[in-house]
Amino acid sequence: MIRDTSAQDRRIDAAPSRKRHVVIGAVGAAVLAALIWVVPTVGRLISAGASVSSTSLRIAQVKRGTLTRDISAQGKIVAAQSPTLYATAAGTITLLTHAGDKVQKDEVLAEVDSPELKNKLEQEQATLSSVEVDVERTGIDNRQKQLLAKKTIDQAQIDRITAAREVDRNQRAFKAGAIPEINVLRAQDALAKADLDVTHAQADAGLVTETGAFEQKTKRLALDRQKLLVADLQRQVDLLKVRSPVAGQVGQLLVQQKANVAANTGLVTVIDLSSLEVEVQVPEVFAHDLAIGMPAEIADGAEKYTGELSAVSPEVVDSQVVARVRFGERKPPGLRQNQRLTTRILIDEHPNVLMVERGSFVDSGAGRVAYLVHDGIAERKPIQIGATSLNAVEIVSGVKEGDRIVISGTDSFNGAQKVVLN
Repeated sequence: MIRDTSAQDRRIDAAPSRKRHVVIGAVGAAVLAALIWVVPTVGRLISAGASVSSTSLRIAQVKRGTLTRDISAQGKIVAAQSPTLYATAAGTITLLTHAGDKVQKDEVLAEVDSPELKNKLEQEQATLSSVEVDVERTGIDNRQKQLLAKKTIDQAQIDRITAAREVDRNQRAFKAGAIPEINVLRAQDALAKADLDVTHAQADAGLVTETGAFEQKTKRLALDRQKLLVADLQRQVDLLKVRSPVAGQVGQLLVQQKANVAANTGLVTVIDLSSLEVEVQVPEVFAHDLAIGMPAEIADGAEKYTGELSAVSPEVVDSQVVARVRFGERKPPGLRQNQRLTTRILIDEHPNVLMVERGSFVDSGAGRVAYLVHDGIAERKPIQIGATSLNAVEIVSGVKEGDRIVISGTDSFNGAQKVVLN
């Protein structure tokens, strides 16, 4: 039985060769280099809380510049003036235009036939003529009464002169002893009575003049009132011809041809094409930043036009605030109602600030956390953001110019302090 081959083995001492030493040195150097590269990587892997592929992330560099806060929204063309014309009286409508027709200011667009209103105007015009005749008759009567009053005064004055002569004649005859004293006294009484008649006649004439003036004034007031009534009815009849208050384009016909309409019924809408504006829906979060007069930029294809914010709604509807932008000196040709245009409202500018491209990290980190990228590791850092725009975010603290941060969503990081980027 043979246990092993130890009895057959023979030790051979090989001579050391130079080539073997070279190979061993090269292998050792390779192992050392591998350890130098692997040990830090392993250290980072051990210290990191997660590992994420860098191809699924967006990384941007922090830079210094001017951040412009703006709002971009799709808007539609609306008319700053788009009046609706109404029937001022009940009647039959006759339309004299069509939807889309261009019209001039004061052009007749429709006419309401109202026999009742026209008949009432004719009645009041007849009444006006009657009142005018009454005023003239009152004037004639007043002049006649004044003449009678003057005649009475003149007659009283003549009677007084006669009475005065009779007193003088009787006094001379009494002195001559031709007549008794009683005749003198009677003549004096007649003179006194003539004086009273003159006084009363003058007073009556004054009253006649005052009464005539009062009656004349009353009649003239009635005449003025009737003139106002006729003028108002004439205005209402004139308004039966519905005229365009602005130059523009007919928007809609709200009634059918020859329809019988009631008073205050809408008939036609007119669009003032010379004062078009852009109506935009702005998110509620920007509502407190909007102010009338802010500059805006309106894009129509490749062309851009300046404008300014002209109105902001005081209420929020469906988390949106309605605002209007007025065109500047230039506006696109051939605009139409409800045409869609892209509008950009410039809120303010922040020069010489640290900023980075805007991304989902603002929402996922609530604007207080960002992942700073260096040496293949994304490290969680507290930050503070300032102003924001559509394309950029101001970073007040936590980073410096030239740093690179993850701007895409960081939900896959699971809140880890350090994340390895593969």
